[in-house]
Parts: sequence; C-alpha cells; structure tokens
Amino acid sequence: MPTFVYSSKCDGCGKCVDICPSDIMHLTNSIFNGRKAYNIEPSYCWECYSCVKECPQHAIDMRGYADFAPLDHKLTVLRDKEKNEIHWKIKYRNDSKLEFTFPIRTKGWNSIKPPQSYAEPRADDIRSELLAHEPEYLKTDRGLLAITSQKKSEVK
Repeated sequence: MPTFVYSSKCDGCGKCVDICPSDIMHLTNSIFNGRKAYNIEPSYCWECYSCVKECPQHAIDMRGYADFAPLDHKLTVLRDKEKNEIHWKIKYRNDSKLEFTFPIRTKGWNSIKPPQSYAEPRADDIRSELLAHEPEYLKTDRGLLAITSQKKSEVK
C-alpha cells in the first residue's frame, strides 16, 4: 500500500524524507504552499511505513489494496508513541469499520552496532552455512541445523 501525503496536514519537517529507505519521500518548496512532503514514485514504495510512523503531524497515509479495502474506503494509520503501537482503521463505504493494532518494531537510530564493532571473521567462517553473527542474534549456541551432503558410499 504505497504512501501519500495530505499536504494540508504536512508542516514540512522532513522526518519522512530522512527515514525513507527507498528515498522516494521528497520535499517541495513552493512559494504558494511552502515546504511540503510528497512521494515521488509510489510504485517504488517498500511499504515499510517508516514515514507513517515518523510523521508527527499524521500527514502520511496509504492507498489500500482492493483485496481488503475496496473502492470508496478510508484507510487511516495512526502512531501511538506512548504505547509504541500503530493503529489501522478502515472505514468501508457502508460505514462499517475494521480496526487493528500492531507493535512498532522499527529500530531507533544508532541502535544497531556498526560492522566495525564486530570481531574479525575467522578463516574457517567462510565454510559455515551461518550468516555473520547469526547465533548471537538468534540466541542459539549451536547455530542453525543444516542439511549436509552424504558421500556416495553412504547413499543406498
């Protein structure tokens, strides 16, 4: 569901521009409307909704797909910073409503360690099926179970 901006609510703070991973949120600087955010290419939207979560004015919304939000619907997403949740509300053309809530799982700035802070990989790490630091982040001491190939003499 690609995002779009209600220019009447947008104050041009630029937080959506800073957080957009696909670099499609931009700011215009119109002499008539002032500085406003807009989505330059909705088809490239990653649908991560980081811009929706970050917008302090609740000026960013999205277009719902027809499979759950048919024509003449109204889809609203609101962020609750205190509860760390995103609330979705869909109002259908027959005035029925659907509401649901999800926790925000977006990591804060500087919350992920940079690559320089990890230990250098060992020479035998290249033969492992694990990704870098996978056991640490998956909280497993043995790593992942992997399918190993059998020797021709073992295959019957």
